[in-house]
Amino acid sequence: MKAPPLPLWRMTRVRFDRLVDVGIFGPEDRVELLDGLLVARGPQGRRHAAVVVLVRAALEKAFGSAYHVREEKPIALDEQSEPEPDAVVVPGQPRDYLDAHPSRPALIVEVAETSLAIDRLRKGSLYARAEIAEYWVVNLVDEVLEVYREPVRAPSGHDHWKYDSVRLLRRNAVVTPLAAPRARIRVAAMLP
Repeated sequence: MKAPPLPLWRMTRVRFDRLVDVGIFGPEDRVELLDGLLVARGPQGRRHAAVVVLVRAALEKAFGSAYHVREEKPIALDEQSEPEPDAVVVPGQPRDYLDAHPSRPALIVEVAETSLAIDRLRKGSLYARAEIAEYWVVNLVDEVLEVYREPVRAPSGHDHWKYDSVRLLRRNAVVTPLAAPRARIRVAAMLP
């Protein structure tokens, strides 16, 4: 006999933020809210941590002063999701977000080694559903940059989204972010 599925209670972003504000969750807890569920974020290895710094430096140079790069900080994606991407480019300056997390990033980047499947599928679908125009995965397994663009609703499900355009860029390639059309970032600058 097959066990029935467990009923899940989904948390809203507002409730999650209240729990963070009163100290129920602290920085050591390493959780993020995805589709109303609390998801544990794994520990960072040395390569992952170093590459996040490389990505941030490359993005700061490419986007200039009209944007700033947040590293492993929450974004208010929708009513039930508050992920903490490895890097996110948002318009304006840090003080613009004292009262609320950014909700319309220009670019989201995840650095993936052990989290590759989650970052490609689960988070990719989540970011596409939020209509984030561009999402990158720095794939440390294959040492390539995966560039996702053109979010669309997938025909396979009513709430499943994906990116129509997926490009794999090798170390010697150059990428131009949609929100910074004059910038050229060497993929090698973001790889170990």
